[in-house]
Amino acid sequence: MSHHTLRLLAAAVAVSTILPLAAHAADKAPAAAKPAKADPALVAKAEKLYLDSFDPDQPRTHLDRLKQDEAMALCSQYKDNPPAAVRAKIEKAQLETIRFPVEGRLVGDWKKGEELASSGRGGHIGKIQPDPKGTARGGNCYACHQLATKEVAYGTIGPSLHNFAKVRGYGEDIARYAYMKVYNAQAFSACTNMPRFGYHAWLTPEQIADIVAFLMDPESPVNKD
Repeated sequence: MSHHTLRLLAAAVAVSTILPLAAHAADKAPAAAKPAKADPALVAKAEKLYLDSFDPDQPRTHLDRLKQDEAMALCSQYKDNPPAAVRAKIEKAQLETIRFPVEGRLVGDWKKGEELASSGRGGHIGKIQPDPKGTARGGNCYACHQLATKEVAYGTIGPSLHNFAKVRGYGEDIARYAYMKVYNAQAFSACTNMPRFGYHAWLTPEQIADIVAFLMDPESPVNKD
């Protein structure tokens, strides 16, 4: 949950409090009511409630994510719509974080990439049904994108990636772009909803190369079906 979302939550509480009074006032005065501003005290209370809900025994990598880095802080400050200069600053800084596989191969094994794209495991940190320690992490790509047509359950938050390379080409430049986008999408679109898989070390560079292969290989069901 971003700080922006917390502010919206606090604003919603404020709106629910003043709504009856506003409706009464509207009967007497037809002037449009001004939007309610988030109460800083409510924002702080909501944020503390949110942070305290996490189990302190969670892996350090999960708890560290609760602290916003500079990019996320700027996105919260501008409600995910920063001015052009700030957007450029974020993207430039994020571009410099991208690291490549030691052996230099940006296109790995598409079958391994398919497994990673299909798995949403490794990040279940709730108290009801958490993933056991050591659970392999997946990319959970279908949560937001259509990829291979045999998987009929997919999200539409992100664009369809079916026929990714067939449409965009099989060249090295496309593979490099795909690798960098999966590694750190903020380098191309500041404040995007897409996770930063490499930046947060959620996936290794080699695993990202496998996902790139799933997108790029002509034999991958992404391009063949």
